[in-house]
Amino acid sequence: MGKTTAAIPCSDAVRQLWDYLDRSIAPEDQEKVEHHLSFCRRCCGELEFAKEIRQFLASGSSEEIPTHVKERLERFVEEL
Repeated sequence: MGKTTAAIPCSDAVRQLWDYLDRSIAPEDQEKVEHHLSFCRRCCGELEFAKEIRQFLASGSSEEIPTHVKERLERFVEEL
C-alpha cells in the first residue's frame, strides 16, 4: 500500500492555491492540496475562480473585469 496523504483544512488549501497553480510549493504540499481538491467541491470552485482571474490578468486585457467575476472577487475579499 502507498502512503496516505493527511487531509488539510480548506483554509490551508485556499491559502496555497496560487502557489499550487504556479507549482511553486513543495511536492508534498502540492500532493496535500490535490488530495483536498479531490473531495472538496467548495475549494474546487475556488480553484476554478483563481484560474479565471489568472487567465484574465495574463491576457493583459484593458477591459473591465467581467461583472460576475468582480462580484465574486468582492465577496471573497469580504470573507477575509
